[in-house]
Amino acid sequence: MLPGMAWGQAGVSQCFAIAGDPPQPRVIRAKYSDPLDIAQVRISYVDHAMFLIQGGGASAATDYTGFLGMVDFVPDIVTMNNAHETHWTSLPDARIPHILRGWPQGPQPALHWIKVDDMVVRNVTSDTRSPFGGPVRRHGNSIFIFEVAGLCIAHLGHLHHDLTDEQYALMGHMDVVMVPVDGGATLPHATVINIMKRLQAKVVIPMHWFSIGGRELFLDALADDFAIDRTDASAITLSARTLPKTPTVMVMRSEFLRD
Repeated sequence: MLPGMAWGQAGVSQCFAIAGDPPQPRVIRAKYSDPLDIAQVRISYVDHAMFLIQGGGASAATDYTGFLGMVDFVPDIVTMNNAHETHWTSLPDARIPHILRGWPQGPQPALHWIKVDDMVVRNVTSDTRSPFGGPVRRHGNSIFIFEVAGLCIAHLGHLHHDLTDEQYALMGHMDVVMVPVDGGATLPHATVINIMKRLQAKVVIPMHWFSIGGRELFLDALADDFAIDRTDASAITLSARTLPKTPTVMVMRSEFLRD
């Protein structure tokens, strides 16, 4: 067992296992919008660092700020990081069954490992810088990992440093990664690209950018090493069978949920 994995009581992580046979297709209805096949995952880019991940009969909102759009939709799971107000809310909807806070609530780091229907959600913590030049905040950020439909999906959160070998090991194999590309508030572009190369995910989704120009600087920096797909879509549907064969950056546009 890898260090820090003792909290895993709800389902077995598929990200550490050798991939077996892909799941057999079975049509189910997603919690929002169109139905999804059991082998599919829908990722909707809502705003800044907030995504809605649907699959396996469950739904999860990342870096949840309390507003997904002008719809009465309650996700099964929300994850939050409290770097600042664009990553969390102090007043989450009381109807949400599972609210996972990615920072310490006491002396111990936040450790989550839950299973809702066929979706497993767990976290790997990382340190954050103080915004006022103070000491490093231990375990102030969580990388949340969503295991669903045979895919391993990581949201890096408000990451402030390159990952250690132990953190890479705790994450395991990743298929899809959401990465912050602001270039300064979180990580320099060169560090982000090094992390992407180390993770070797087939799909990389840029997030946490403050201007189109800043995002384009990031895309220019990695054009020699990654394919770039400017989908201009606010939602994409992926499956283990349809992942691109080469690492691809999928440039999505954010849009609040609507009917």
